[in-house]
Amino acid sequence: MIATSLFKKSLSGALALVAVFFAIPDYAAAHCDTLDGPVIQDARKAIASQDVTPVLKWVKPQEEKSVRAAFKKVLTDRAKNPEAAEHKFFESLVKIHRIGEGAPFTGLKAAGTVEPAVAAADQTLASGSADDLIKLITDDVAAGIKARFEHAVETYKHKDESVAQGREFVEAYVEYTHYVERLHQDTTGKSAHGGDGEHKKESEHSRH
Repeated sequence: MIATSLFKKSLSGALALVAVFFAIPDYAAAHCDTLDGPVIQDARKAIASQDVTPVLKWVKPQEEKSVRAAFKKVLTDRAKNPEAAEHKFFESLVKIHRIGEGAPFTGLKAAGTVEPAVAAADQTLASGSADDLIKLITDDVAAGIKARFEHAVETYKHKDESVAQGREFVEAYVEYTHYVERLHQDTTGKSAHGGDGEHKKESEHSRH
């Protein structure tokens, strides 16, 4: 009963922290190399209006000249082969964007390949509500914590009965506490040792 009560209290706090974390508008780097991502959506708008302005926000100031040149070329080349010209521009734009963010470019990804949570994050901006996103994330977090908690509790009961059972508990304990620790670090922006620190961009870019 005590363990269950502690779990409920811990879960409530964790869910609140996760809700705050995912309400932060950091979606820009989440799927910039997908054909239905925000970078290429703006690129399509720019081409349709023949105005490069919408895409310039995605690149560093020093790269504007290159993007403007690529944009001028796509407008010219579209007369011969629109699809090929646009695809080449999309690749150039996304590559420049990712390099500017310190991320590798491995080619454009197909539409629909973005993670559900990231797609939901985009939808929150259009709808003006983060409720569905918060539910999606907190439901997954709740399930993740609960599964690890229950396994750790069960192995805890038998941890001193044998070395093998003790090691099984240690494995479950490590997985459970590290999972919770990572969640808490992500939601508070703290390093592994409790100090303030920035989120690691490398892990963010690995998802898109």
